[in-house]
Amino acid sequence: MVDKQRTVQNNENLFMNWPLMSSIIAYCIFALHDIAYQEVFSLWAVSPSKLGGLNFTTDDIGDVLSISGLALFIYQVVVYPFVEKVCGPIGIARIAGISSIPLLQSYPFIAMLSGITLYTVISIASVLKNVMAVTIKTGIFLIQNRAVEQHQRGAANGISMTAMSFCKAVGPAAGGAILTWSQKRRDASFLPGSQMVFFFLNLVEGLGILLLFKPFLGEKKNTHSDQLH
Repeated sequence: MVDKQRTVQNNENLFMNWPLMSSIIAYCIFALHDIAYQEVFSLWAVSPSKLGGLNFTTDDIGDVLSISGLALFIYQVVVYPFVEKVCGPIGIARIAGISSIPLLQSYPFIAMLSGITLYTVISIASVLKNVMAVTIKTGIFLIQNRAVEQHQRGAANGISMTAMSFCKAVGPAAGGAILTWSQKRRDASFLPGSQMVFFFLNLVEGLGILLLFKPFLGEKKNTHSDQLH
């Protein structure tokens, strides 16, 4: 019976593995969001204050991103393994996704600050946003790898990376286009200026969060290696 199950699993079509496919779709949505955010953040930060931006220089942006990078390294090495054991990869991904929505929508109001206060607050916000993004993607990536047998992980990751690359190709163009459009509606009564940009980003984020819940996200498959344990 065990040999028969192993044969079926070895010959399984990965595209018929719903736990894998559902996690890849969610992963792609968050990848689209993240690359669009990265494009928007840099362009928005260097935009003049009169256009709703931060009026930062490229050096200022580099400093903020450097701080975020250092914080991410510390978080992934020290904090994430502990948090993942307590909440589980999907549980912590859901929390991070929901928490990032009000944070992201606060960006246009952060632009109202100035001087060292602005620099400090946007640095903290950038750190938190990037930490949440890494938490989500790492959690989904763990689910993808646990949804297949060990010998199938290479193929599963290849499918995931291919789909994600397509979304990352679309993200910068979409983000830049929305930012340009938003700067033409600074006097609109509903979500004026950059508020509309971050609202669109949150719509994508919200869709990704919905995909992390049942019935869309498939249950983890009990693989042969799991049965041995």
